[in-house]
Amino acid sequence: MERTLTKQIYQKAGCKVRLLGWVHVIRKQGKISFLLLRDISGIVQTVTSKENIEVFSVIQKLSEESVIEIIGSVKEEKQAPGGYEVQIDEIKIISEAPGVFPIPIIEKGEETEQQKRLDFRWLDLRKPEKRLIFQVWTTMEKTFRDFCIQEDFIEIHSPKLTVTSTESGSELFPVKYFDRTAYLVQSPQLYKQMAMAAGFEKVFEIGPVFRANPSFTSRHDTEFTMYDVEISFIESHHDLLALEEQLIQVMVQEIKEKYGSEIQKFYKRELIIPEIPFPRFSFREVKNILLTKGVVGEKVDDLCPEEERAICEYVQKEKGHEFVFIYDYPASGRAFYSMRHETDPALSKTFDLLWNGLEITSGAQREHRYEKLLEQIKEKGLKTEPFESYLNFFKYGCPPHGGFAPGPTRMLMKIFDINSVREVTYLYRGVNRLTP
Repeated sequence: MERTLTKQIYQKAGCKVRLLGWVHVIRKQGKISFLLLRDISGIVQTVTSKENIEVFSVIQKLSEESVIEIIGSVKEEKQAPGGYEVQIDEIKIISEAPGVFPIPIIEKGEETEQQKRLDFRWLDLRKPEKRLIFQVWTTMEKTFRDFCIQEDFIEIHSPKLTVTSTESGSELFPVKYFDRTAYLVQSPQLYKQMAMAAGFEKVFEIGPVFRANPSFTSRHDTEFTMYDVEISFIESHHDLLALEEQLIQVMVQEIKEKYGSEIQKFYKRELIIPEIPFPRFSFREVKNILLTKGVVGEKVDDLCPEEERAICEYVQKEKGHEFVFIYDYPASGRAFYSMRHETDPALSKTFDLLWNGLEITSGAQREHRYEKLLEQIKEKGLKTEPFESYLNFFKYGCPPHGGFAPGPTRMLMKIFDINSVREVTYLYRGVNRLTP
C-alpha cells in the first residue's frame, strides 16, 4: 500500500490508508486512546479502542517521538484536528524512542535555553515551527534562482579555496594546502568580477562563505550562505537598487502566498509585501537625520546597529515602509574595489539595504579600470602582490559593473521576526560552536 501524507487525509474519507511518521502526542482516556501522528506535511489524529486488543496494548507502552507505521480507515470527525481522523487497524513500531529526552519536542511554557537546543539541534528541528523556517528558505531560494534565470543570469560556482582575500585578509581561515597555505573564501566577490571580465554580463551564485570574525552577536556567524549577484554595463549603483527591490518584492510575495498563514500562526508575524520603490537616503542624509534624534554612532564612515535600528524606525514612521536603501558611504569604510564618485572621491558608489533595523545586503558599483584599482589597493595600505591574479582580470578590457549580496539567514530573521541568526541556520557555526 502506498503511503498517504497527513495533508492528504481529507481526500481519503472512507478509505484505508498507510501512514508513516512520528508519535507527536498520546492521550489515553480509559477504553479509548488517541495518537497524534506527525509527518513532514502536518499532524493527524488517530484513534483506537480497547476492543482492538493488539493495537491498544502497543499504544499503552509506546513512547512519544517513536517512528511508527499505521494502517487504518479515514473518517470525518469534526472534533479532530483538521476535521478527520484515522481509526487504527494495525500499528508497527519502526524505531522506538526512549521515554526521556534531553530537550522537549513540545515546549510547555518558556522555550528551552538556546545553547542546549543547539546541542540537540536534530531534536529541536522536529518542531513544526522550526521546520517551517527551512520550508520558507526553500521557497526563497527557488524564487531567487527563478528570478535570476528569468532575467538571463548565468549561474556560477566559484572556488571556496583561495590564495588571497577579497579585502584585508583579517577574517580568513587558513587551510593547509599541500606544501602551502590556502584560505577559505570570505566572499565570491573577486570571482564574480572575473565573470564580468569574461563577458558573462549577468551572473549569480548561491554558496557558503567563511569569515573568521571573533564576534558573539546574534547576527554574526563564521560560516553562512550568501546569494550573490553581479551585472555588467550599469550606469550607476542605483541600477542595482532598482534590481534588488524587484527581487525582494518577488521573494516576499512568493513566501507570503505559500506560507503567510503559517508564519502568522507560529510566529505572530504578518508578512508585508513591500511596495516599490523602496525609500532611499544617502549616508550623509541618514547621519543628519539621526543627529537630530540624538543618535550618534562611534563610526564616521559606517552605521552601528543602534543607528540602523533608529533609521528604520524613522522610515517606518515617515514612509510606512519596512525597507530602506542607504547609499554613498564614505570610501574609507568600503572595500578597495568599490568605485569612487567622480566629483567627490571621498564617497563610494556603495549601498546597504536594511530591513526592520537589520542590514541584509551590501552592494556597490565596482571599479573596473586597472590603474584605478591599483591606486586604490595602495591607498588602503594593502600589498599588490596577493592581488596580482585579480588585477589581471582588468588588463584586457572590462565593462562597468556592480553587484550585491543578500544574506538569506538575515532575511529569515526578518521574515519570522526572530532576533538570532542561530535560530534560522540549519547548523550554526560560531566562535565556540563546531558541533553537531
